Amino acid sequence: MSAEDQKRISGEAAAQLVDSGMVVGLGTGSTAVWFVKALAARKLDVRCVPTSEATASLARELGIALVALDDVKSIDLTVDGADEIGPGLSLIKGGGAALLREKLVWEASKRCVVIADAAKHVKTLGRFPLPIEVVRFGHLHTGQRLADIAAEFDLLPPRLRMADRGVVVTDGGNVIYDMQPGVIAEPAALAGALKTVTGVVDHGLFLDLADEALLGTDQGVVKLVP
Repeated sequence: MSAEDQKRISGEAAAQLVDSGMVVGLGTGSTAVWFVKALAARKLDVRCVPTSEATASLARELGIALVALDDVKSIDLTVDGADEIGPGLSLIKGGGAALLREKLVWEASKRCVVIADAAKHVKTLGRFPLPIEVVRFGHLHTGQRLADIAAEFDLLPPRLRMADRGVVVTDGGNVIYDMQPGVIAEPAALAGALKTVTGVVDHGLFLDLADEALLGTDQGVVKLVP
């Protein structure tokens, strides 16, 4: 089974967790797309909070009713992908440059389910570059301070994320620095250190937020819990 098929079956399995009347958080990325499509196919009476403009655009095309985060008291269920799933369902997210809105939606949710293909499940976080969302003003100085923190944790300096069109800018108008691959032996300590840096909006370490994971494998969908 291809990685794309594994993503598809995990997204379809997660769509079965949704009931009519729910407020649902819609993740961002290639795996979340499969969930959004499967949810739309069920034609339930739901209201959904998107985590990015890209997801909002897809949901509208599929006829899913959208609401803003501030228009709901809480979210019943959020389903989203991850770039890595580590021990205790610790996650690295942000490959799609939507980590800030994703984390805001996750933290407003009663239940969070992560969906992914089998390759995303790792023994130790850090193989995937850790995204860090940074205020655009003075970001080169912020990047230097991030490099100092990286050195403290035996990690390589982060790099400003670029694309063919130039510097990658998030939906919120910020930029992304990616901490280069390395072993993140102390995720909680690194997360805390990153948040002390003025100019850092947030980071892609999602710790103690996922309630379960649905992992697509060649044998079918496997459920993981913390």
